[in-house]
Amino acid sequence: MSSQEVEVLVVGAGQAGVAMSEHLSERGIPHLVLERHRIAERWRSGRWDSLVANGPVWHDRFPGLEFSDLEPGAFASKEQVADYFVAYAEKIGAPIRCGVEVTSVRRNVGAAGFRVETSDGDFDARYVVAATGPFQRPVIPAVVPDAAELVQIHSSSYRNPGQLPEGAVLVVGAGSSGVQIAAEIQRSGRQVYLSVGPHDRPPRSYRGLDFCWWLGVLGKWEASTPPLGAEHVTIAVSGADGGHTVDFRALAENGIKLVGRTESFDNGTMRFAPDLRDNIANGDAHYLELLDEADAYIERNGLDLPEEPEARTLRPDPESVTDPILDLDLAGAGVASIVWATGFAVDYSWLQVDAFDEFGKPRQQRGVSSEPGVYFLGLPWQSRRGSSFIWGVWHDAKYVADQIAIQRGYLAQNEQAALVASGAF
Repeated sequence: MSSQEVEVLVVGAGQAGVAMSEHLSERGIPHLVLERHRIAERWRSGRWDSLVANGPVWHDRFPGLEFSDLEPGAFASKEQVADYFVAYAEKIGAPIRCGVEVTSVRRNVGAAGFRVETSDGDFDARYVVAATGPFQRPVIPAVVPDAAELVQIHSSSYRNPGQLPEGAVLVVGAGSSGVQIAAEIQRSGRQVYLSVGPHDRPPRSYRGLDFCWWLGVLGKWEASTPPLGAEHVTIAVSGADGGHTVDFRALAENGIKLVGRTESFDNGTMRFAPDLRDNIANGDAHYLELLDEADAYIERNGLDLPEEPEARTLRPDPESVTDPILDLDLAGAGVASIVWATGFAVDYSWLQVDAFDEFGKPRQQRGVSSEPGVYFLGLPWQSRRGSSFIWGVWHDAKYVADQIAIQRGYLAQNEQAALVASGAF
């Protein structure tokens, strides 16, 4: 079978791939987007049933299209988010081919560009954009052996409490996913233990404005690198039930038993680090620091926004903080399942080029990789804190498209010079 030729091949049709297509089209750059499933499939089948976006729809969208039938301050359901990207792809006429899996990308030998093998034949592409995003391979720490009599699932496989066996549940991870899943399971009548590690706990809103707005005007979305020592600190924020500030003390008051960071498992007993109090206190400090910065911004700019002194009132520490559980006999506590809300790793096994470090992470600067002609999009902190968010990936795609256009310009100049030298011009 002869190969198909394409100028730019974009792999993945989630938010990154759709954004990439828009910016390439605006520059008149021929391209094709390949998606192994459906557009924005991870939003549909890689999330739990009740998930909503963690940012309001006025913020978590692309500039060229608003969410239909939703108020600006609403939080879109996962299906509404997926439908949004389908509608956006139709709006911009994105050349997306679904149901095609890319199995390998290799640099051509003795010729420019890359040979791309797919389930729908081979392609020759001058440039390749890996737009598969950061949520590729679920990570479950090697703590509890598979032989243990426990059901273990990753948060990406969790759908609702009904899929779990009867009994108590340990949720490991206190970012947005872990907190929301733990609260949902607790409301279903189960006893839940929530393992809380280091986290950043912003207010959902303050003085009438959403935290997305505050992070924007305070310049925090534009931070180029995470704070020193906070590279792996997760953000605990929720758009569930109309949006609310995550409060671990409130979760404890509602019956969830808080424990520290999960450390080890031995003969049916889970052991937790004695760091729960510190993790809660550090989360509080970040929360109060943002309130201080917001107040200073209001005063500095003379804004007339309602006072909210109650935002600084913290609940008393629950017993799980003052007398922490360090060892838990899971069977004795009735724990029958564990939900690991422990994040994801990238998987670029299909991208067989010299663009990765010894740990398998992309070597790139703002999406431009160390392998000429290969680009990345949708990575956390690709250019700023907001890079892996819906609106952030759109701006990163613009930069990557500019870089591709620049390289095409160099090639065009070289081809023109060759014609002049040959006397054809």
